[in-house]
Amino acid sequence: MANGDNAVPIEVRVENISQLFDTLDPYPFPDRDLDSDAEEYIVSWARELPRDAPITIVIHMPAAEAAKQDAATLKAAFNRYFSYRTGVILRDLNELFRVGRMALFIGIAVLALCLTVARFGAALFPGGPFGPFLQESLIILGWVANWKPIEIFLYDWWPLVRRRNLYRRLSDASVQIRAFDPAAQRGPPV
Repeated sequence: MANGDNAVPIEVRVENISQLFDTLDPYPFPDRDLDSDAEEYIVSWARELPRDAPITIVIHMPAAEAAKQDAATLKAAFNRYFSYRTGVILRDLNELFRVGRMALFIGIAVLALCLTVARFGAALFPGGPFGPFLQESLIILGWVANWKPIEIFLYDWWPLVRRRNLYRRLSDASVQIRAFDPAAQRGPPV
């Protein structure tokens, strides 16, 4: 995805570049995880943007700090982190479908067993109220056993796919550094 003039900016202001990254992560700067607050801020803003618009992450920092940083290094760090998060979500999605397949297998087996027992149960109690009650109860139980796989395959995967797509867009985002003069940004000394 090429980020051109139509890229939508997400503006982040920091006093120090380390504010963007997890301070407990032992890896060097480009391989560090983003700070959870920084990630949530960026992701929440990206969620509000049009889904087809390219994204630019604009990082405002003091001029002295900006002189130390390279936008390409920051882009690589953001790209690596959001690509990693995309992979995590893909694994979550695969796990959800694996659980869904297992639940579907169990649900179909329970439904088949319930329908079989309901058919024989109704024959064991002809003419009384217990036969139809048993039959209907077992049919309901069989369908309830399929509730979870139906929920997984119809609804549960959508949010994960949307989040995966969002993280993919963020991993393709361009990163710009904009320096500012901290003295000019503050009011008069008190």
